[in-house]
Amino acid sequence: MPVTNFTLPAQYIRQVADQIESMGGDVALWLKQVDQTATPAGDPLQSLSYPAFHRLIESALTITNEPAFGLLVGERLQVNSHGILGYAAMNSGTLRQLLDLFEKFIKVRTTLVSASHEVHGASLRIIFHEACPLGTIRGPVLETIILTIKNLLDFITMGAHHIDCVYFPFDEPDYADLAHDLFKCEVRYGQTWAGFTLPVAAIDEPLKMADPTTFNEASQICQRELDQITQPRSLSARIKRVMLEKQSGFPTLNVTARLFHLTPRTLHRRLQDEGTSYKEILESVRHMLALEHLKSDRLSIQEVAYLLGYTDLANFRRAFKRWEAVAPSTYREHNH
Repeated sequence: MPVTNFTLPAQYIRQVADQIESMGGDVALWLKQVDQTATPAGDPLQSLSYPAFHRLIESALTITNEPAFGLLVGERLQVNSHGILGYAAMNSGTLRQLLDLFEKFIKVRTTLVSASHEVHGASLRIIFHEACPLGTIRGPVLETIILTIKNLLDFITMGAHHIDCVYFPFDEPDYADLAHDLFKCEVRYGQTWAGFTLPVAAIDEPLKMADPTTFNEASQICQRELDQITQPRSLSARIKRVMLEKQSGFPTLNVTARLFHLTPRTLHRRLQDEGTSYKEILESVRHMLALEHLKSDRLSIQEVAYLLGYTDLANFRRAFKRWEAVAPSTYREHNH
């Protein structure tokens, strides 16, 4: 399922980089998973696509050879890592208000998961739902998010309300003892949901750090950030994102029009109004992915050409020379 609205602030990715560096990993090598030509100058971690993020996390696990990497990243994230949402959370009046805040605004920090809560007898379940299939990075992503939120709750409640139990929807790993030490409570694996439980009796108890005025002001800023994230993007940007996430077998003009509930003629006209065309968008995406694949050196040049939809290798070479003024082989030699 394509991820068309991926959001993750760069400071979180920098924490991943810092953890890799602290473990003796090569951060420069790790960053080669990102197409730096598609990001603002000087900061390859801004505006990551979901496929690039997925590759970065997989690469981090490989470089560090640490299966508990997600827990280690989650443990290093502090309250000030969460921007205005963390600031609003610190000033919440009760756990109920805090949970409502996270459920409403978690998207301003990440679109990887959504959150909800349910009451089961004397327990309150805080549940994290995957917004898209996380695949091979499911474990580290859920571990990072749940440990981060748990530590945030501990800080805000000043340890007054402890989590009862943590639940993960995957098999128990070899590092389960480390998870128990970090969460400081029972951790259960092989469950049907991801999250943790709290005593329901604590949900409306006042929090000592509460400041209603500051909470309201910070919440209003969160709402503005959420509005910016969820407002409609240009059609060309949405098409480009779909292509980038597919990365091969790009949809034709007719299929693309159908994906956006338009006729091909209407799609063409709307793209013209934005100063572009389907062909130009496809060319841009092919260029971007070609650079990424050639830098990574995982595929042969012929495989890269095939993946980008070129049935004739010579056509790919001509296109690449038009983009970069050098042959694909020369570019790979200079950038590997």
